[in-house]
Amino acid sequence: MGVAGPQPFEEVKRLSITVVTDNYSDALRPDSAIGTRYRSAPGSSIHAEHGLSYFIRTSTNGGTHTFMFDYGEDARGVLNNMGLLGIDPGRIDALGLSHGHFDHWGGLVGILKANLSTKPKDTPLYVGQEAFAHRYALSPKNELRDLGRLDREAIESSGLRIMEIAEWTEVIPGAYFTGTIGRVTEYEQVPPVFLVERCGKLGHDQFLGEQAVVFVVKDKGLVVLSGCAHAGIVNTVRHAQRMTGVTHLHALIGGFHLVNASPERVEATVADIRAMAPDYIAPTHCTGFEAITRLREEMPGQFLLNTAGTTYVLGR
Repeated sequence: MGVAGPQPFEEVKRLSITVVTDNYSDALRPDSAIGTRYRSAPGSSIHAEHGLSYFIRTSTNGGTHTFMFDYGEDARGVLNNMGLLGIDPGRIDALGLSHGHFDHWGGLVGILKANLSTKPKDTPLYVGQEAFAHRYALSPKNELRDLGRLDREAIESSGLRIMEIAEWTEVIPGAYFTGTIGRVTEYEQVPPVFLVERCGKLGHDQFLGEQAVVFVVKDKGLVVLSGCAHAGIVNTVRHAQRMTGVTHLHALIGGFHLVNASPERVEATVADIRAMAPDYIAPTHCTGFEAITRLREEMPGQFLLNTAGTTYVLGR
């Protein structure tokens, strides 16, 4: 589904992933083997929120390129963090969105409005299908919650060029959107509480357009970066392995959407990820306390506790 076997993927010599914002901040924790944390100081505090945003830099034989993936929900906080982390919105080669939930697109329009004079026109924004659809969710009391929608007209009026994709696509040299993620596990089902509006009617949101970012780091292996992994984080990794033909998982970073998942699903996911033997695993955002705890217990030597403002560097 969306993949026709291993493809010729450009290797990355050096990959840098900065977590611009995430749910958790801790300036006192030590750095990890591949991650450097942001250290707050008076007047320069990093912003954490229930949202997620990444800034990516790839170095290949063709040079260095940059990509912003997701934008949190609060433009003020994300812009604050971008300034503290030295990220210049005017020097981003391309942008992308994982899926159409507000905690991933909420900051985008505000970021664009604050930088209209510096952002080059016709910069691509890569999205999957239904990225601009109106979304809803059912509360535990079965009440309908409006999750909003990303304003396509506001994006187009800012000068961005919207690129809607269904197949795997190179977004900058060495960085690839997954295209439609194949569903192969039995247990990674999207809960029926997630709804999307189609032709004026609400239906179950299967997140068929959800995207992750995939890299092959020279002499290291596969790196998978997810937004929320509504499609299933195990499905996402297996899809990336089929895409690239690279089986060794060097690093798995991102939201795994196991918050409020059943203990059975958490255990099945942890077991499958452990069997993949990643060199590093850094769960973020919507992974959930229980799943994060179990990943730490089962893979203590590979586990990295993520904090907002952390920069991971992989490769040479």
